[in-house]
Amino acid sequence: MTLERGPAECWLTDMDGVLVHEGQALPGAADFLARLVDTGRRFLVLTNNSIFTPRDLAARLSRSGLQVPEESIWTSALATADFLANQLPGGSAYVIGEAGLTTALHEAGYTLTDTDPDYVVLGETRTYSFEAITRAIRLIGAGARFIATNPDVTGPSPEGPLPATGSVAAMITEATGAKPYFVGKPNPMMFRSAMNRIEAHSESTVMIGDRMDTDVVAGIEAGLETILVLTGSTAAADVARFPFRPSRVLDSIADVVGLV
Repeated sequence: MTLERGPAECWLTDMDGVLVHEGQALPGAADFLARLVDTGRRFLVLTNNSIFTPRDLAARLSRSGLQVPEESIWTSALATADFLANQLPGGSAYVIGEAGLTTALHEAGYTLTDTDPDYVVLGETRTYSFEAITRAIRLIGAGARFIATNPDVTGPSPEGPLPATGSVAAMITEATGAKPYFVGKPNPMMFRSAMNRIEAHSESTVMIGDRMDTDVVAGIEAGLETILVLTGSTAAADVARFPFRPSRVLDSIADVVGLV
């Protein structure tokens, strides 16, 4: 099997539904990562989850049997911090989020404050505070610009769906009339910042994902070859419903190993 554009130099891959599912490594994931390392390919593991730092995620992956160095993990929090550092270096932000987001912004040179910030930045958190949301609404009303890490409206939990960043962003939008700029998938901005991180070019980079409406569409818009695997959110029968198609559809990450 060969890729449409020849051998790929760089690889971007989603995490949940591609490499892991509910904390367990999916078959072929360890072999795929080992193959990337053995062949010297540059790669990043991507996630829209902004809760965890790359170190946290590397530890979680390690517990599932997957060895990914923290510098090879790219989150929507890192992409958001990178975006803001380019837009307004040394700016300030009022943040609703957890360590993954606050750490990324701090390391990007941002001051975190609840007094006259340049931006309100909304990320994922497991304990949304009505007081914090109220503060965000008032700061946006006073002129702060509204940024959110990702538009996912729900997240998974063992008990069922949880409200996520997109849902809380919608509440703030209803209260302020201000729509956020979402940095994470499906915004191709996240892929472009990831490619900049590993000095990749779109012509020789492949994106692997399990969702048509985020991974695949963003990969297409970023000019990448795309691979959809069927171990996550998208079933084979779903693909035809979308007005765009991935470069190829494979059963799982195990089928990608031979392409590296």
